[in-house]
Amino acid sequence: MLAPRGLAAQHLATLGWVLIVISLIVLVLVLIALLVPLTRKRESGAESEPGYESREHTFVLVVGAAIPAVILLGVFLYSMKDIGLWEFGSHSTADVQVIGHQFWWEVRYPGLGIRTANEIYIPSGRRVRIALMSADVIHSFWVPQLHGKLDLIPGKVNRFWIEADSAGRYRGECAEFCGPQHAHMDFTVVAVPQAAFARWASDQRRPPSPPADPAAREGSRAFKSAGCAACHAISGSGAAGQFGPDLTHFASRLTIGAGMLPNTRGYLAGWIVGAQHLKPGSLMPDMPLSGEELQALLAYLEGLR
Repeated sequence: MLAPRGLAAQHLATLGWVLIVISLIVLVLVLIALLVPLTRKRESGAESEPGYESREHTFVLVVGAAIPAVILLGVFLYSMKDIGLWEFGSHSTADVQVIGHQFWWEVRYPGLGIRTANEIYIPSGRRVRIALMSADVIHSFWVPQLHGKLDLIPGKVNRFWIEADSAGRYRGECAEFCGPQHAHMDFTVVAVPQAAFARWASDQRRPPSPPADPAAREGSRAFKSAGCAACHAISGSGAAGQFGPDLTHFASRLTIGAGMLPNTRGYLAGWIVGAQHLKPGSLMPDMPLSGEELQALLAYLEGLR
């Protein structure tokens, strides 16, 4: 969050530094107020002087109430200038819909007909409007380098936007405790130039090529016979499950398990047969596959590009 790469994040980083500086100044003043009396010699009989108690009360009211109130009011008014950085307005159509699940992120592009998971591709240098929803409990959407946090609340649509100044990959995470795998609910925002984003969208709309080699074809059959198609969808394959992430272009993704593991053959094999060991509490079951079935399924999934 202290290395902002977007307009909103820059404002929030500035606000953060202002709060840090004010807090340090207040801390120093409080320490001085505590240390000064300790270094001064106590004068006997001072308490009996006329007006001593009144001066004490005035000091407490000014230093303990009036000055903190002025500081807090000033900080509040300063932070209010950024309040409009959050929503984009209910009258505007969202470019991206993000739905939080325990414990992964569903990503939809309603205007493009694209459905993916755990990765949000955006064109760099452009403000992207996002509608945030939850399928189960309260989650919180946070990309520290691009914007602040906003909750995903069941039954409610919260509107948000992000903008990346330059192309790059930006880590996002759930910032609201949502269950035992809250810490393993990450996602990636991939900002690319406009032309590259158009190519990505075009590729995403096309179904993957049918499996060409015998192992991949056998893996396609294993995908259905093992029950994977009950939860996952793959465009053009007949699998239309809506319970888990869409796997249409799964092999092109950077990670598996919502940012938990790199998308490599070894980790994918471990995830398929031991998801509950790797991510207990997630809704992905351990799949009891034979070695031949697992290898065929891996060959099939690795071809989904």
